[in-house]
Amino acid sequence: MNWGKLPDFAAVLLLASAFASVARRSRAPVSVSWLTGWLMIALHFAATTVVPTAGLAGQTASFVGVVSLAWAGILFSWATVPYRSQISSHWMLMSMLSSTAVYIGVIVFSSNPPWALNSAAILFGAGPLGIALFKVRTEGHPLRWMTVATYCSLSAFLLVFQNRPGNGLDLAINAILFNVYLGCCVHFLFAYRRASAGAFVTMAGFLAWASVFVVAPWIASYWPNAPIENEVWNLPKYLVAVGMILLLLEDQIEHNKYLALHDELTGLPNRRLFQDRLNSALERARRTGSQTALLLVDLDQFKQVNDTYGHHAGDLLLEHVGKVFSGRVRRSDTVARTGGDEFAIVLDEPTSRADAERVSNSLLELLNEPLQLGERTIRIGASIGIALFPEDAAGAEELCIAADLRMYEFKHRNGIPPPPPRRPQPQPVLPFPVVESSARLQRAE
Repeated sequence: MNWGKLPDFAAVLLLASAFASVARRSRAPVSVSWLTGWLMIALHFAATTVVPTAGLAGQTASFVGVVSLAWAGILFSWATVPYRSQISSHWMLMSMLSSTAVYIGVIVFSSNPPWALNSAAILFGAGPLGIALFKVRTEGHPLRWMTVATYCSLSAFLLVFQNRPGNGLDLAINAILFNVYLGCCVHFLFAYRRASAGAFVTMAGFLAWASVFVVAPWIASYWPNAPIENEVWNLPKYLVAVGMILLLLEDQIEHNKYLALHDELTGLPNRRLFQDRLNSALERARRTGSQTALLLVDLDQFKQVNDTYGHHAGDLLLEHVGKVFSGRVRRSDTVARTGGDEFAIVLDEPTSRADAERVSNSLLELLNEPLQLGERTIRIGASIGIALFPEDAAGAEELCIAADLRMYEFKHRNGIPPPPPRRPQPQPVLPFPVVESSARLQRAE
């Protein structure tokens, strides 16, 4: 038993536990694959404690140690692939995992006959290449062809150097691990194109990790008495783990920011982001002397849908309406959900009253048509109020009031009953008088 590896195993196990704690709270889809990879790294260190044992136990531990280390890197790379939900991506993953296990198994459990080594080496490149060619017409992502190129290059390298007397098999194993972890660096560079600490630390860690399988054998061959502790070669692993934790925390922060500014059901901007977008649009209109239109939309039959079919149908209706609205405006415009069944649309410059009315009529036509939600056919309508800056109001709050009044005028003209008044909420008794602002008094009037 190699008891000197136990501190490394304990350190990686604690690091994996910390990673699991962060991943459990993260909604990132990569967290499960990353956590599985770190458990394999822990298995690698556990196996290295048994490697010096003679016989089948030592062979099995050597096989598990190398394969788990390679499989961890393959999982790290695959988790960042943007097309990993496709069935061919799963085939590619299984091809890389199986070819690695077969090749290491031939080295560890056999007498290394050349035909077996050559067949296993060819498998590295043949599997990914065959899958890529089979799906070339429908799935041709550049990252896939980069993977095919690196694994075909690895296959060629193995065929040339694996039968070299002396250190040929050591070169082969180091080449496999170098290819795996350099691939991790490239995959993360492609997936995390942002200037953040997590991205930089993770990619630097993977690059250093891949370099270990080149630098360490070179030093062992040409400078065997170099005063370098074995633990130095494990530092890139810890660097990668810290970087991955930072990436998960950064993604969680970004997700929390998104939730703070967007409606969770429809994904549209909420009232807070709508107010910010409206103020920005008005400021641009002031600078350029142009117009900005605001459309306030109220769904007429939403309460009846909720009462008749349930809140699930109401949620589906809101999601459908949000998609319809987003598909009918320009990318520069803003569609927001500002209330239960209330939406707001900011038509940014250049725009005019005719443009706003044209968009309004288009939305009304769509909402007056029967909507198919699951097995139900639902018919709703909408009331829309239009206000233009600076023609109808000089500020954001006044523009909202003008559009709100126009919307109720629309309801009145079309005989639509106004929504039931809200029950007044009891107000706390304050020890000092409250002075209403002029804007709030004007809106109340």
